[in-house]
Amino acid sequence: MEKLVYKFPASKPIQSKTHIGVVGSGDLEILMEPIEGNEAIVEIRTGIKGYADTWERVIERFMAQQQILASIKINDFGATPGVVSIRLAQAAEVSTHV
Repeated sequence: MEKLVYKFPASKPIQSKTHIGVVGSGDLEILMEPIEGNEAIVEIRTGIKGYADTWERVIERFMAQQQILASIKINDFGATPGVVSIRLAQAAEVSTHV
């Protein structure tokens, strides 16, 4: 199990806690919680080692587009970068609606 933690500047607070996806073969779950401050914290737990650079690029792209201010926890079970991007977009959409 590998744990990756990233921090990104962020300015758009989310409205509510969010849970998207499931931890299962080829998928992942995303948990988002509102936080205060000016940095988002992204914590990734994955059973597949050696992809830290890929994770960082996917998360950087998402944060550059969304600027979501939240604690974001991702529990991965082998999701591809495309699945990660889709789940992040879903979580962003859900978290900004009350």
